Amino acid sequence: MVVSREEDAATATQYLLSVEPTDDAGARTADLFEWQAAMAAADGLGMYWDTLDDQGRFTEPENCRIVCEYHEDWVAVRGDAAELVSAKHKETSFGAYTTVRSLLEDGGLAHLFQRWAMLGERPKCRLVTSPGLRPGAPQDLEKAARYLRDRGQAGAAPTITGGPEKVVTDFAAALAAYAADLPLWRNGQQGRGYIPTAEQRDQVTRFLSMLTIEHSRPSRAFISHAAPGMFVKPLLEQRLDAPVTSAEAVWEAVLTLFRIRMRAAGPRPRGDLPQVLAYPLGVTTTDRVEAERRLAPRTVTLAEIDLAVRTALTHPGAYRRLPTLRRTTRLAVKMQEGGCSDNAIERAEHLKRDYRRIWSRRVGGDPTARADRERLVRRLLRIADEATRAVTAPDQPWGDQLWVELQRLVDELSEVAPQPGLDADLLLGGLCDLADQCKIWFSAAFDVQAAIDALRARQEATS
Repeated sequence: MVVSREEDAATATQYLLSVEPTDDAGARTADLFEWQAAMAAADGLGMYWDTLDDQGRFTEPENCRIVCEYHEDWVAVRGDAAELVSAKHKETSFGAYTTVRSLLEDGGLAHLFQRWAMLGERPKCRLVTSPGLRPGAPQDLEKAARYLRDRGQAGAAPTITGGPEKVVTDFAAALAAYAADLPLWRNGQQGRGYIPTAEQRDQVTRFLSMLTIEHSRPSRAFISHAAPGMFVKPLLEQRLDAPVTSAEAVWEAVLTLFRIRMRAAGPRPRGDLPQVLAYPLGVTTTDRVEAERRLAPRTVTLAEIDLAVRTALTHPGAYRRLPTLRRTTRLAVKMQEGGCSDNAIERAEHLKRDYRRIWSRRVGGDPTARADRERLVRRLLRIADEATRAVTAPDQPWGDQLWVELQRLVDELSEVAPQPGLDADLLLGGLCDLADQCKIWFSAAFDVQAAIDALRARQEATS
């Protein structure tokens, strides 16, 4: 790699911030964890809804909770019933699930089936995923699961006779490649053309009768914005008779519970104190009690959700995001309107101050400085006019593109016709000073002072 003189002169910070990283895995992993916690929190709020009466009173049901990161991404427990939930997020570029094999692999249905079978075929199962299902085999599988599930709820035995027989057979044939460790599937992976046995089809029929595919959920890019309205607002309006303005605070309070429990970081009343003489002679502790104790740090109870919801309703400000303090100068407000980034605005403010400082010194000690400044102003206004005509777009913000074009043009000016004592950055500062005087715009012209007054009023209301 050849490093230019300009790159060689850059500081470590300048070089670090100007070079794009080769990957962004850490941020993406954090986003995926956040999405999974959000989907589990939505389940928790759904279970909480069922415990509230028409007056919003909470009655905690016995043994009703969500256990995070156990067998699958989480398990919803109500009494003696349990539901394994697998959460699978895919990027927009993934599109939709196009085949049964894609659902088995990318959607995790193969793993979900294995867990269900190993747990004695007792729990219900659910796939929560962001992509949709393509028409054809994936949608046919969802319809078959719904048909068999409806039969079971009606008290009829799950059967495919006269129903989705081909769908079940095709799913069992595709599943054979992933289930070789299970008792009914150890007769070999036959691959394409494999014909499942009657016992295998029966087991798949039972699995589908207990399966729900919840697809097309909001992706990680939108879940934080969509969740308060989708999951909390109906609860506040129809169950708690609470102001919907607190929806974001309630969501953050409940989501925080699940963020913590997903890491198995829940309360440990004894800390790490050892269990001394835990099992005296003649006293037995059941496996279930041991399991409850072991899983406590990763379990969210409905009582905890109720406490989080009511605390957020009482003190919503404690859970709201800190408001972003916006600059209220004319330059900053105009760049914000044009869609410029916060970093660009901060740089513009800095360059504007430097430009003003230099001319303040010159004008005070050089009688020709005023004429030189006016000549430069005319040159900068011409550059701004050329740049604006080059980037103006009628249907979208173009301020950010203007900022880039202005930088390019002053770079050219500083090379072709250098200005004494002014490098390219200071010339850009001159353009920022003109924008602050409302001689250059980063969008269509508007009432700047009214926008500043409105911004200051919003900031005072949230402070």
